[in-house]
Amino acid sequence: MDNTHKTLTRAEEEIMQVLWQLNKGFIKDIVDLLPEPKPHYNTVSTIIKILNDKGFVGFESFGKANRYFPLVRKEDYSRKTMGEFVKKYFGNSYHGMVSFFAREKDISIKELEEILSELKKQQ
Repeated sequence: MDNTHKTLTRAEEEIMQVLWQLNKGFIKDIVDLLPEPKPHYNTVSTIIKILNDKGFVGFESFGKANRYFPLVRKEDYSRKTMGEFVKKYFGNSYHGMVSFFAREKDISIKELEEILSELKKQQ
């Protein structure tokens, strides 16, 4: 089932970012990679359970401990999230989004050239 249509809260997304980085990990591994101030172990455990219920995270059991892993690829979730962002804020126009950042000077000429190079590779 494709779960990329479901949205994540900020806390859930933070946990998913760590899981995507780890590929597999126990709660302690996830807590260790979270930024300060680190959430409590039980908080992370609760968020992981929610992510499992939403279909974003699976697990394998090792006795009483579970090792968690992402069920949704980061690329798939990023594509969906960016698509919604562009649709909501830029009238579904990637040109409008890039133009906005270029006008705001948040994108350098070098970065624009890299974007163009990537686009040319896809054609």
